[in-house]
Amino acid sequence: MSQSYLEADRLKLFISKVTDYAIYMLSADGDVVSWNAGAELFKGYTPDEIIGKHFSTFYTAEDRARGVPIKALHLARTTGKFEDEGWRVRKDGSLFWASVVIDPIFGADDGLLGYTKITRDITEKRRTAEALHASEERFRLLVQSVTDYAIYMLSPAGLITNWNEGARRIKRLNFEDVKGSHFSRFYTEEDRHNGIPEKALSTAEREGRYETEGWRVRGDGTRFWAHVVIDPVFDSARQLIGFAKITRDITERREAALMLERTREALAQSQKLEAIGKLTGGIAHDFNNLLSVICSGIDLMRATSADTGQYRKIIDSMERAAQRGAALTGQLLAFARQQPLTFEVLDINQIIASFEAVLRRAVPNSASLVIKKGRVGKVQTDVSQLESALLNLVINARDAVGENGTISLETRHVFLEKNEVDQLPSGTYAVIIVSDNGAGMTPEVAARALEPFFTTKAVGKGTGLGLSQVYGLTQQSGGHLVIKSAPEQGTAISLYFPAQVAQHGMDAIAPGLDKALIVDDQPDVLDMTVAIFQSLGYDALAANSGEEAMDLLRQHADIKVLFTDVVMPDMDGVALAQAARKLVPQINILLTSGYMSGPLRERFGDALGQFDLIVKPYRLADVATRLRAVSG
Repeated sequence: MSQSYLEADRLKLFISKVTDYAIYMLSADGDVVSWNAGAELFKGYTPDEIIGKHFSTFYTAEDRARGVPIKALHLARTTGKFEDEGWRVRKDGSLFWASVVIDPIFGADDGLLGYTKITRDITEKRRTAEALHASEERFRLLVQSVTDYAIYMLSPAGLITNWNEGARRIKRLNFEDVKGSHFSRFYTEEDRHNGIPEKALSTAEREGRYETEGWRVRGDGTRFWAHVVIDPVFDSARQLIGFAKITRDITERREAALMLERTREALAQSQKLEAIGKLTGGIAHDFNNLLSVICSGIDLMRATSADTGQYRKIIDSMERAAQRGAALTGQLLAFARQQPLTFEVLDINQIIASFEAVLRRAVPNSASLVIKKGRVGKVQTDVSQLESALLNLVINARDAVGENGTISLETRHVFLEKNEVDQLPSGTYAVIIVSDNGAGMTPEVAARALEPFFTTKAVGKGTGLGLSQVYGLTQQSGGHLVIKSAPEQGTAISLYFPAQVAQHGMDAIAPGLDKALIVDDQPDVLDMTVAIFQSLGYDALAANSGEEAMDLLRQHADIKVLFTDVVMPDMDGVALAQAARKLVPQINILLTSGYMSGPLRERFGDALGQFDLIVKPYRLADVATRLRAVSG
C-alpha cells in the first residue's frame, strides 16, 4: 500500500475521532456523505441516520425558508469560503449556537466535487459574551444615570474620553465640549501653574490611588469645592490604559462645616466673655476690700503719732492684706495657667502623708476621710500648689457630704493611650482621685465647675476659684483634671500628672564650699543673684552672656554650679547648659526664667526637661530651698 493511502487513512481516522468539532463532507448538492464523532455528539444523529440527507436538516425552519443553506453553499463555491454563526437544530429539536466554516472541494478539472463543513458548538461562549455585554450595558446605564458624581475616563495622557450625566451637571459642559481635551481645564490657574494635575496622575499611577479636596472650575468659570478620586486602569498585561476619575461637589458640605466651626468659636468667645465678666466683678470686690485695708493703714500711719506698737499692728494688717492679694493673684494666674510654679520632682504619697493632718482637720469628726495610697511614680509640680489643691478638693467634698458622709483620697499609677484622657499623650501617669458620696452635680453644673467665680455655695462661702486653681495646676504640670459626677451619686475629681523618670538634676551641694557661675543678660538681676549666692556662702562668678560663661568655664575647672537665665540673646540658657554639661559632665545646673514653663516647653521642648528650673522672681529663700532640695 502506497504512502499516500496510509496518510489518507490516518487522516480519516483522526477526523472520525475528533469530538470538539463536527467535521463532515457534503456532496455538490449538499447531501451529507461522511460523519465524525464530533458531529454525532453535537447533532445527535448516528451516521446511518444522517448520511444521504441534506445538510439543511440542521437549520431552523426560518433559515430554510429564507434559503440560508443554499446561499451558504453558493458563497462557499463562488468566494472559496463561507463563515458564519447562528442557531442550528439537533436531532431532538433543541437549538445550539454554532460557528460554521464551509470550504468547496474542486477536482483536477476544476469541477465541484463537494464541500467540507466544520461546525463548533459555541453556545456557552455566546452566553458568556451576552452576559458580559449585558453587564457592561447595565454598568454604562448606571454610570450614565448617576448625577451626584462626575464619573469619566481619561487617557494615559489625561485626555477626556467619556463623560456621564453627573459630569455634565457638575461641570456644566456637554461631552462634545470636552471630548479629547485635557482634564486640567477644570483646575484653577494656581493649581495648573503648580503642576497639580500632572502630580495627581503620577501619584495615582505610582500608588494605585489619588484622593484630595480642592477648588475646581466649572465650564461657566464659577468655582466649587470638590472631593476627587483618581484610579489608574491597567490591562491584563499591567499596561496603563487610562484613569477613572470621580469628582463630587461638596461645596455646601464644606460651607456647613465652616459655619459650624464659626458658630462654635462664637459660642466659645461668648462663654469666655461671660467668664471674664464674672472674673472682673469678683476681682473688683476682693481687691477693693484689700485696698481698703492698705489705704486705711497708710492714713492711720500718717494721722497717728510715732507709736511703735500701734505702727506694728497697722503694718501687720497691711501685710496680711497684701498677702491675701498675692494669694488671689496666684489663684487667678493658676486658672490662666500662668502661675509661676516652682517645679520639683515630688513623691505624691509622701506629700499626702506629710499633709494628712491638715486634711483631716478640714473634715468634721462626724464625717470620714479614707486615704488609699497606691504605688505611683514621682511627678514634677509645685509642692505648695499641690497641697493647696488637695485641701481645696477635700473642703469641696466636705461641703458636699455635710456632717455625715465619706470622703476618699486615693492615688493610682495608670498607663494611658494617646488622647485617652483629653489630649494627653500616651505614657504613665500618677493619678490623685478625691471622691465623695455627697449630693453630686448635674451635667450642667459639672460642665461649668471650672469656670472662674462659678460656685454653688452660699454667698461668702467660697470664691469659685478653687477648682480653677486646681485645673490650672494640672495643666501647667502637663496633666489634666477630670470630673465625674451625677445627682445623688457623689463626685469624683481625678488629677493626672505625668510620672517622671529620674532627671539630670544637681548632685549633692554643700553651700559655702563650692564655686558658682551666675549668668544673666540683665545687669541688675545679675548683681542681685550674685549677692544671693554670696550670702549663701558660694564663691560666685558673673557672666552676662552664654559666650562669656563658656570662657569662664574653660578657665575655672572647679566651678560646681551653673545658675543661668534661659532666654538670652545669641546663646540661650538651654544651649549653654547643654554645652556646659559636655565640657564639665559633673557640673550641677539650675535654670531660671521670668517666662512661664508652658511657653518655655513649647520653645525648647524636651531639652528643657533635662535641667531643673526656678521661676523669676525668686528670693534668697527660694534659691536656698531649691539648693537644699536638689542636694538632699
